[in-house]
Amino acid sequence: MTPDVAFHTGLADKPAYACRLLRKAWRSGARVIVTGAPEALNRLDVQLWTFEQDEFLPHARRRGAEPRDALLEARTPIWLADRIDDWPAPERLVLVNLGPALPTVFERFARVIELVGTDEDDVLAGRRRWREYLAAGCQPKKHEAAAA
Repeated sequence: MTPDVAFHTGLADKPAYACRLLRKAWRSGARVIVTGAPEALNRLDVQLWTFEQDEFLPHARRRGAEPRDALLEARTPIWLADRIDDWPAPERLVLVNLGPALPTVFERFARVIELVGTDEDDVLAGRRRWREYLAAGCQPKKHEAAAA
């Protein structure tokens, strides 16, 4: 079964948009893994602590090939992970991609959300991923979020 794939495009500030998206997912009870370049995940990690003064989004950071901690995984609804190929994909697990490449093992997730900024490189990479999802049998949906 292929995952539901959604592209959120036209994002002027991807980390801020990601924070709002993750807050919404957490409030709905979803479990989320965010993947991308380590620098982007590090920036998002900092922003998740500071984007709302009186709010905390429970999350954890897994860098590179750090060993998995099943107990911590079970208790933490939002993960920022450089590597997802060894991650179990339980029901309702959502994958958010901040990176330029198609995530490995994306097909194991119930839902994939691609975040695409406004700079030319990010737009071109997003278009390439769209075509790759189509080739994999997915039917991506586009959500224009230029005002976000």
